Amino acid sequence: MDTDQLRQFLRVAERGNITHASEELGVSQPTLSRSIQRLEEEFGQPLLERRTRSIALTDAGRLLESRAKQVLQILDDAKTQIADDGQSGQLRIASIPTVAPYFLPDFLRCFHNDYPDAMLVVQEDTTDKLVQRCKDGEIDLAVLALPISAKYLQTEPLFSEPLLLVTATDHPLATKAEVTLEDVEPCAFILLDEAHCLTENVVSFCRQRSIQPVAVERTSQLTTVQELVSLGHGVSMIPAMARRLDESPNRVYRTLAGEVPNRTIAMLWNPYRFESKLQRALKERLRSYAAEFEARLTDGLP
Repeated sequence: MDTDQLRQFLRVAERGNITHASEELGVSQPTLSRSIQRLEEEFGQPLLERRTRSIALTDAGRLLESRAKQVLQILDDAKTQIADDGQSGQLRIASIPTVAPYFLPDFLRCFHNDYPDAMLVVQEDTTDKLVQRCKDGEIDLAVLALPISAKYLQTEPLFSEPLLLVTATDHPLATKAEVTLEDVEPCAFILLDEAHCLTENVVSFCRQRSIQPVAVERTSQLTTVQELVSLGHGVSMIPAMARRLDESPNRVYRTLAGEVPNRTIAMLWNPYRFESKLQRALKERLRSYAAEFEARLTDGLP
């Protein structure tokens, strides 16, 4: 048995599907299946229960999953400590889809300029999955939106950003002198699906003010929300960071009058894992970049 086999087994266990796991690992399905079979032969127990379209862990598989995570975390931490020169090494940073494409690219460029010998591996996923990966030691740092429910993990707020109302250019609210939440109440809403925390931010803000947004369509991509708004399917609430990159003439963004909905972006990490000098530098750069980003974010909002 080697560490590659253990990592492959863990990815299969996480995905519950050989096909999906093989695609993510960049190996063929037969190769991945043989790797799992060799583990089963070595342990003398079936690790997976094969079903028609998925797999499930046996009792032996669940035990190996727990132990494999511990073993790989110890090995990864040992490698990091031995090679901890503060300038080189690999760090795994992750973020949610409504933050990653708008916040990370410039930050990654800035960090690379200061630490050219460091390798940052970037991942993108929903909050729940990234929280679990951070617990399991699969990522070193995540950039997420609060609130986050995560025992044994540490969060630090980085900045807050307003959520802006977005409408089609010919929508009645696009030219209204002042738009309130009550003006928005009768409108049909386009929202992300429930796996995305941005939807909870929007819905919670409205409900706290006795307003129930009516979602007529849900999508998995923020860009799809914006395009559906352009087509007149409804209105939505979009983070200011996404507004900064939107050059479409078919959409109008408005700041609501009165109390403005917002979300707080934070970084998340596992304080029980070894923290390298490079990771400490990453966190420090993230703090300073976030402060500058927040200042640019609120400059010239509609």
